[in-house]
Amino acid sequence: MLKLISWNVNGLRAVIGKGFTEIFEELDADIFCLQETKLQAGQVEMNFPGYEQYWNYAVKKGYSGTAVFTRIKPVNVTYGIGIEAHDQEGRVITLEFEKFFLVNVYTPNAQDKLARIDYRMQWEDDFHAYLKTLEETKPVIMCGDLNVANEEIDLKNPKTNRMNAGFSDQERGKIKALLADGFVDTFRFFYPDKTGAYSWWSYRFNARKNNAGWRIDYFIVSEALKNRLRHADILSHIYGSDHCPVELGIEI
Repeated sequence: MLKLISWNVNGLRAVIGKGFTEIFEELDADIFCLQETKLQAGQVEMNFPGYEQYWNYAVKKGYSGTAVFTRIKPVNVTYGIGIEAHDQEGRVITLEFEKFFLVNVYTPNAQDKLARIDYRMQWEDDFHAYLKTLEETKPVIMCGDLNVANEEIDLKNPKTNRMNAGFSDQERGKIKALLADGFVDTFRFFYPDKTGAYSWWSYRFNARKNNAGWRIDYFIVSEALKNRLRHADILSHIYGSDHCPVELGIEI
């Protein structure tokens, strides 16, 4: 069974100072994906024996960024989705393996008052099309911070957050369209009705202590892989970021 982890670290250098190496080794994943590394090339030296590592950096310093550590050597690795307008922020790394694609993504935030919603909508359409193109070759495992809570049970306060970034009708419409187009939200596959299961908490108002959170970090897979899913989990006991890691077990 493959064990995969995805974690928005909200600045990797900060999390290195909060035990990242120990957490990484303890989780013992076959593939470990990071989002929001906030790094440029050469700013950290990570050495995990047995793992290949791949990094995608934003042009803008201290912003966005993704990384993947994998025990399984990929056949091929690509960065971005092949659209110049989207590929300046280090948001996507795609690893092609023998039997599947792994896509690690950090979805753009729509921002306060939905200031970036038009860009976000364009991103969603282009990223959806990108995943479907990959799927023509082999099934996809996509993971990362998607910056959207799909259903009301995916956040503590849905009523007061309606039309805020991450819970706007527009953003929710896009994730629903993706899931309706042959993709499976793995956590909800195992726990369709589970409440209080969140992966991000604001740093304000004691949100994490009170579990006033949002589930915005996902593993989403092609329908073809549904019968191979073994478990999905949200590792809310792990600190170091305003997000916690999420996990997937799958037989491939």
